[in-house]
Amino acid sequence: MKKGLLFIGLLCFQFYVFAQQDAWVYLVDKENVTTSIANPTTILTQKAIDRKIAHNVTIDERDVPVNENYIAQLKNSPGITVMAKSKWFNAVHIRGSQTDIQDLENLEFVSHVDFANKSLNTSKTVKKAKVLKFKETYNMFNYGNASNQIEMFNGDKLHEAGYTGTGMTVAVLDAGFPNANTLVAFKRLRDAGNLMGGYDFVNREANVYANTASNHGTLVLSDMAGYIENQFVGTAPDASYYLFITEDALSENPVEESYWVEAAERADSLGVDVINTSLGYATFDNPNYNYTTSNMDGNTAFITKGANIAFEKGMLLVNSAGNSGNDSWGIVGAPADAAGVFTIGAVDANGNYAAFSSRGSAIQPTRKPDVVAQGQASYVIFQNGAIGTANGTSFSSPIMAGGMVCLWQALPDKTNAELMQIVRMSASQYDVPDYNLGFGIPNLELALNTALGEIQNNDGLENLFIYPNPVEAFLFVKTVEDNFPITISLFDILGKQVLQSTLSAPNDSLDVSTLANGIYIVRLHASDITKTFKLIKK
Repeated sequence: MKKGLLFIGLLCFQFYVFAQQDAWVYLVDKENVTTSIANPTTILTQKAIDRKIAHNVTIDERDVPVNENYIAQLKNSPGITVMAKSKWFNAVHIRGSQTDIQDLENLEFVSHVDFANKSLNTSKTVKKAKVLKFKETYNMFNYGNASNQIEMFNGDKLHEAGYTGTGMTVAVLDAGFPNANTLVAFKRLRDAGNLMGGYDFVNREANVYANTASNHGTLVLSDMAGYIENQFVGTAPDASYYLFITEDALSENPVEESYWVEAAERADSLGVDVINTSLGYATFDNPNYNYTTSNMDGNTAFITKGANIAFEKGMLLVNSAGNSGNDSWGIVGAPADAAGVFTIGAVDANGNYAAFSSRGSAIQPTRKPDVVAQGQASYVIFQNGAIGTANGTSFSSPIMAGGMVCLWQALPDKTNAELMQIVRMSASQYDVPDYNLGFGIPNLELALNTALGEIQNNDGLENLFIYPNPVEAFLFVKTVEDNFPITISLFDILGKQVLQSTLSAPNDSLDVSTLANGIYIVRLHASDITKTFKLIKK
């Protein structure tokens, strides 16, 4: 089974010879770093700069491109093929014989080499030092076949309020988008000028529609952007979309991780808000490159480390959990293991766990999956224009990603981390998460109401406050009504509960002195009613 595509039913058999090796070549420095950062429009679009400013994301050396002169020298090195590059890692993915790759360590601009086959890294080279409120607008869609999959998390309520993705930009990183430029299902998207083009990183060409090795990306895109009047509506039909091919449907090789990082970097430079990835990596055609389940720790796989940087850059990354629930692997793969990735598992139309959906484990630094959406018998639009069903977390991910796009449109001042936590807290089993469903099925209407301070049915808690805020040591709860006892829970921005206590009287307090400085979410619960606050610990 093709592991990269998180879509049940894709089988591909082929024989390979493993004489060539894959490796990452890390470089010692970059050109014109200070000048580039001082003049960010030379390396980023204005939209990307505006997004970073809005979310307090620093433009740093990682935003500066890789030195093209170094890349040219690598291309001219005997036996070396350059496959991909990453400005975030200041690294180049290359392919060649073991000897030819090891010879690159003699180049003065090469910091070190990291083979995909880790057994070849036994004599690790010492790294060289660097050289120098709701709108009164209503969109009443007839969702047709797609009704259940959006209504499950109340995404339709966001549409009714006028939040359909307008002004938001999404990058879809996938395997192929045949006919997306001609299908009637995407005519609304094209007519609005919201199909922004893209790039095929596998074949190094701008035409992403010519690659017909897989139709996977077309199906994924349909769950967000598809529109056939009275028959099908995607979850973010009015967002803008870039399409990037990073998955080679004919093979499984670590270079696809590098393609993904390249695409994420380009998405960042273009000002993309949300990335959807219905891909995952664990094992490869060459077993020497395989990861182990213990490597799914949120910081080992190259693509996972890249995803964490993308999160730091302010983008929201939504990723399929994987389809290994029924096999020996079992758990989520990379990059879904990353703390900075919003990982989506799958349920059926009734909200029950889909047995194929990959599970989380204690190996991950945060609860995985984060939430779930319909991934069993999900409705999609195929490359011939027909509406049908398909199974896989490949589809629960874009279904939820579109909902997140609309929610972020409604809450533009929220950071990616805050948005993720708001959605977790709205989910069906937030108090009792597990490794099958994570925090459960979200309620995006509740998430929006909560974020806007318009909590429904909050009688008795209108005059409930926390103080002081910011806080250094002790946190108190103030209320005009006699709402005690009150359970107070603190969560970090990645959704991990860090403190919980029950306050029985007005003079009771919660000691937060041991917490690291930063932003936390405070959840107060009294008499079956909940209220949330943002807390700053200093």
